[in-house]
Formats: sequence, C-alpha cells, structure tokens
Amino acid sequence: MTEMRIDADTITDLRARLRATRWPDAPGVPGWSLGVDVAELRELVEYWADGFDFDAHRAALAALPSSTVEIDGIGINVLHAGEGGTPLLLAHGWPDSTWRYRKVLPLLVDAGFDVVVPDMPGYGFSDAPPTPIDARAVAGLWATLMTELGYDRFAVAGGDIGTHVVRYLALDHPNRVVAVHRIDGGLPWPGIDVSSLSAPEREFVESTFRWRDTEGAYASMHRTKPQTAAVGLNDSPAGLAAWIVEKLRSWSDCDGDLWSVYTRDEVLQLVTEYWATGTIGSAMRMYHENAAIPPEQSARRVEAPSGFTLYPGDLVRAPREWLERTTNLVYLSEPERGGHFAPFEQPESYAAELVAFLEPFRD
Repeated sequence: MTEMRIDADTITDLRARLRATRWPDAPGVPGWSLGVDVAELRELVEYWADGFDFDAHRAALAALPSSTVEIDGIGINVLHAGEGGTPLLLAHGWPDSTWRYRKVLPLLVDAGFDVVVPDMPGYGFSDAPPTPIDARAVAGLWATLMTELGYDRFAVAGGDIGTHVVRYLALDHPNRVVAVHRIDGGLPWPGIDVSSLSAPEREFVESTFRWRDTEGAYASMHRTKPQTAAVGLNDSPAGLAAWIVEKLRSWSDCDGDLWSVYTRDEVLQLVTEYWATGTIGSAMRMYHENAAIPPEQSARRVEAPSGFTLYPGDLVRAPREWLERTTNLVYLSEPERGGHFAPFEQPESYAAELVAFLEPFRD
C-alpha cells in the first residue's frame, strides 16, 4: 500500500531530470495557441527544480487526516475528517486527486460534515488496481468504503470523472445516497435521439462536439492508446507538467492567466504527486474503461435529489432542461466565478454551495 509520502531519493532524481530537460523549439505563434507555452513552462520547470519547497510540501502531506483503507485488495488513500456530522463523500476526477478538495475539507468540517475524500484506484496515493476499472466500479468501491467507515447513508458530490462516480453511487445504491451534488451535467451519450431534445439541449450537444474537436484530443489518446503516452509522461517530469498544466489553464476560470487562480506551488504540488506516485498511466487508463460502459447506463435517470452548481469557466455547461431530463433536479446555481476545478479555484464558494444544497438533507 502506498503511503501519502514522497521520499528524498525521488526528489533528488526528479531535480536531476528537470535540469536535464531537452526542450522543443518554440514556433513563432502566440503563446498557448498550439498547446503549452514552452517559455512559460520552462520558467515553471526551473522553479520546480530549484525553488519549490519539497520539504514544506511533504510536511503538508503528513499533516493531512489521511489513512489507508483496503477495499477488495486495493489500498485506498482516504482523507477523513469530522466528528459526528452529516457524512459527505467527495469524488475527484482527472487530472487531479484528493488535491481537488484539500482547501474545502476544513470548511466543510467546520460546517458540520463528516468529510470523506478518497483517491481513486490508480490516482494519487491509492494503489493501482490489478486491472483497469471504470467509474461504475469505483462507485461500488466507495459504497464499500463508506460501510467500512461506519456510514450507512450519506451525501455525495463530485466533478469530472467524479460526477460519473457519484451518479453511479446514486443509481446502483439508491438506499444509501441521500442527495447528489455535481458541478457538471455529464455529456450526451452515444446514440442519443437528438430530435427528442429541446433547442437548448441540442445546442448543448453541439457545443459538446465542438469542444471535443478543439480540446478533446487528450481524451481520445486516453481512451485509445493511453500506454503510449504514459511511457513519455512517466519518464519526463517536464512532459508530465506540460500535460497537466495545459489542462489547468484551459479548464480554469483564469482568462488565460493561470497564475491569477493558482500559485506555482499549488500547481507543482499536484504535478509532484503525480510524478512521485507514477500514476499518470493508471489514471489515463480509466478513460478506456469508461468508454466501454454501455450507453444505456448513461441514459439512466438519477432519482435521488440532485443539485448542480455550474461554474462559468467549466468546459461545457448543460442547460436546465438537460438536468431535469437526467436527474431529479431540486437545486441549480450558477456563480459568477469558477471553473472545472471549482473546489480548488473557489473553495469558499464551493463549500457554501454544498452547504446550501445539502441543508434539507442534514441529519
């Protein structure tokens, strides 16, 4: 089982690799228009090698309320805090981990929740599964995890892949999930009858296709040939940083300025953990498994009370009609600021949204 720690030898090796990076040429086009801005990434990598405080980060990891719980033979890293409050499980996505929720954890505990934040298998400090698993299987693991932690009924919240995990928790374990909060409405499934949709829903489907054409190449790689990309990303920390940082910039509500939302240290905490755990390959492989989930599973309607907080900087925002079609919608909010990583970008806003939505379902 993987402990939530990074050893000194890993850091020494990482610094050597960063300093030896063989950089590509930078074409004469504006900044990030072809992907990562090499000059900006180079500055970040130089700071990572010689300015980032690895000892401070290791101390911060050690201070987190983490433990390892074995579920079906897989060591799961779990952040767990609270004293007798309403149980709440938070589900992360890609390219993140429990990192997504570390800022909101104390806010939600102060608001009276028992908060459970697990790293998915093959992400963060959890073990990689012996064979790749999909979001529905993770939902089953999390149901078992909550039993192990002593919770019979609980609320769930998620984003990105985590939105699918909490959705399947509600679908497959309806007697245990009291309410579901999500920050995206999912994506249209293959074979959906577009003629049955409203005009806003049809535009949502079309915008999803446009997003896939302009931003979705990474997901196509993950779905089809993840091991090919994993070889390079697991060997080059600069390459790993490029793969993750470009998405943080594209998907956050930062108007093209990543550092208006994150500090360099916050970004490098996430990338360092991916590097130290060697989990970029196992994390990407989940896309392949999720793509194999039958479309009829995506078409199932969530009957548990569902709430959505849709942030303006996220990838694609579903209209109310879609949310009502696919869930038992009881709460919808659209804050002025925030993006795909809202719990990290806007922790106070995200925590307030969860508290407001879950108030009727508190113990």
